[in-house]
Amino acid sequence: MVEVKFYEINEVDDSLLSFAVIVSRYLDKWVWCKNKVRSGWEVPGGRREKGESISETAKRELFEATGAVKYVIMPIGVYSVMKEVETFGMLFFPDIVEFGSLSENEIEQIDFFHENPEELSFPHIQPKLMRRAKDSINNN
Repeated sequence: MVEVKFYEINEVDDSLLSFAVIVSRYLDKWVWCKNKVRSGWEVPGGRREKGESISETAKRELFEATGAVKYVIMPIGVYSVMKEVETFGMLFFPDIVEFGSLSENEIEQIDFFHENPEELSFPHIQPKLMRRAKDSINNN
């Protein structure tokens, strides 16, 4: 069983944040990516690189996954995923205004949905992150 927990931004030490997940919106639709290797849809995100701030990770991953070049991004909070060990990440939200070209990386395509797509790469994690992001956006 996979357990997802949520924390306030300053509740977890920055050095523990290994991932950035970016729940993105464009023209009132949610942005989802299809990875070339994995079979389902997923929200943009990825692993933090050495020497990178978690905000830099979010911006890099958003660009690599979607080609987004113009947006306003804000941190929502920290999350953790517990499988065998607990890993931590920061959840972000941008309203995307403009896309550039999709880079030649692991993303096959992006698409826009009003609701979560049916076929998800991480079905035990992504709906919880989406719900948290939507709740945070609706409360601001």
